[in-house]
Amino acid sequence: MTTAVCQAGSVPTDRRPALHASVLDDLGRQVATGELVPGTVLRIDQLDERYGVSRSVVREAVRVLDSMGLVEARKRVGVRVLPSTSWNVFDPRVIRWRLDGPGREQQLLSLGDVRRGVEPVAAELAAARATPDQCGALMGAVMQMAVHAKSGDLEAYLVADQLFHSTLLAASGNEMLAALSDVVGEVLAGRTHHDLMPATPNPLAVRLHGDVAEAVQSGDGAAAAAAMQAIITEASDALRDADS
Repeated sequence: MTTAVCQAGSVPTDRRPALHASVLDDLGRQVATGELVPGTVLRIDQLDERYGVSRSVVREAVRVLDSMGLVEARKRVGVRVLPSTSWNVFDPRVIRWRLDGPGREQQLLSLGDVRRGVEPVAAELAAARATPDQCGALMGAVMQMAVHAKSGDLEAYLVADQLFHSTLLAASGNEMLAALSDVVGEVLAGRTHHDLMPATPNPLAVRLHGDVAEAVQSGDGAAAAAAMQAIITEASDALRDADS
């Protein structure tokens, strides 16, 4: 078992929430990316000195990481880094941090498998349960995706894409599926922010999103599920192409 202190990150000094968020983000990323290996023990008294913050700020950050299963804090021992088998891998922050590591492509492929088991089901349910407002929001998101794909504005395209998927999951009428919207959102953001998206989004992807929206609006569950499955397949293929 080794004892270590992480490298200091840039920490704002104006207010407590910002201090807490900065320490949490820096420590969480180091654990999730493997920079801090399982079994490493961190000392609170050294961490507060390293980050230049109060001990209570460090303890707040550690409590959050403990709740995610990334670390285990024990009196008179310190803060021990836990293996990935203990992590809450569906926490959006854990996903974001892991995508900053060297295994991001494999992580995205694994998350694609999760999407494959969730989003086609959500699309089929949405075809039976979506409200008129939700149908309109889906169509509007597709229109925005088309506009931003043409202009090459990947950040704006991402926002529209995230809106589409969060709306679809909510339209399923299943609160457990809807709760996964942040997970899907982090997957989409990871592709964009780590340069795993083509400079110009694939027109096929936009068309398939339109197919889902139209199928949901017309109440065709089978078509909605099939189109969503095609979206996930297209995304996985694009990721493999980017990695090759």
